[in-house]
Amino acid sequence: MKTLSYINLILAVVIGLCCCYQVIYLLLRLKGAGRQFQAARLCRYAVLIAARNEAAVIGQLIDSIKAQRYPAELVDIYVVADNCTDSTAAIAAERGATVWQRRSQLQVGKGYALSFLLEKIAGEKAGEKYDGFFVFDADNLLDPNYIAEMNKVFSNGCPVVTGYRNAKNFGDNWISAGYGMYFLRESEYLNRPRDFLGTSCGVSGTGFLFSADLLEKLGGWHYFALTEDLEFTLDLVCRGEKVAYCGSAVLYDEQPTGFKQSVFQRARWMRGLMQIMGKNGRELLRAMFGGGSFACYDLLINSLAAVLMGLGFVMNVIMFIVGIISGDRLAGEVIGAALLSFGGCYVGLYFTGLITLLTEWKRIPCRAGRKLLFSFTFPFFMASFMAALPVAMAGTVEWKPIRHTVAVSLGDLDGRR
Repeated sequence: MKTLSYINLILAVVIGLCCCYQVIYLLLRLKGAGRQFQAARLCRYAVLIAARNEAAVIGQLIDSIKAQRYPAELVDIYVVADNCTDSTAAIAAERGATVWQRRSQLQVGKGYALSFLLEKIAGEKAGEKYDGFFVFDADNLLDPNYIAEMNKVFSNGCPVVTGYRNAKNFGDNWISAGYGMYFLRESEYLNRPRDFLGTSCGVSGTGFLFSADLLEKLGGWHYFALTEDLEFTLDLVCRGEKVAYCGSAVLYDEQPTGFKQSVFQRARWMRGLMQIMGKNGRELLRAMFGGGSFACYDLLINSLAAVLMGLGFVMNVIMFIVGIISGDRLAGEVIGAALLSFGGCYVGLYFTGLITLLTEWKRIPCRAGRKLLFSFTFPFFMASFMAALPVAMAGTVEWKPIRHTVAVSLGDLDGRR
């Protein structure tokens, strides 16, 4: 019985030591630390959108791009209708985008779709010269100043820039709100202090910009893991590149609301990390230990956070069960320690979500009462990562499109605040 307690204590200490540096991140964010830029020049951009059966939402994204307070002649929109069976391609073309259709049942996933799109631009639009490429998902909406704000950072020599990720359906239920807080925290409590300290931020699936020069240096887009964004980011930090952050560039995207869908999405994230570690683990460890890359360590720790939390959760469940069925005189102490650990985890996650809500309060499109309610459910959302872990470990996870249905405008979001 004592052995379980010692193992649990050691595990808690190890996790705490691995993540304690994030206290500095927290203090920097609360202090409001961050870099400020002015545009050095107006750059020319290509917008890349990989869409699969997104007829319900892609029109709103393209409209929000067209409504940018940035010279329209410097922004071209390209869409790959990836294995679509609906009117995605027609709607995108009607809105003024250049559209190519892709059919492949073997190379499935966003990474392949982006590679296809970039090859098409290089071939059929070879006369068009771009400084950088934006990547968006079809369900996104952009604040009118998004491109202008990203350009301020990019034009000052930052080859990769990520923005502020908000949820357009934050108030739907505890799952969408959990995702919303998760990505808001990543934006403001991880990426903002990372950028201020001069380490690398993380690219998070959508809403990022990379330079044409960097793409050439990389030899094209070759990121095809289930989590191509993490693969891209980790490859960059291994090469000594840095991802910058622009907190004034606000993007909204739709979050899942169903528990099953959410579990399988997060299982895909975890499985993608396993793929990357299997493929590039040696390079990552060499960069972290041989090259002293704190950015590599930081990004890996945060990617492994769910696994570390899962280990602690499983250990406490084991302690609780053993304590109940055991007649050992120390059973009460073990059960008490497990309950205390559960309570501590809940309180810690609650305040993590609450602090994020309070600092980002005015930017979240949701009524005040529901925001407060979801601060209490955030720990349960984070704990539900545990349901995704065995699915990822089973090894049967594959990329599947997420159905998007929240077709709203920026004006609709303003009315929800």
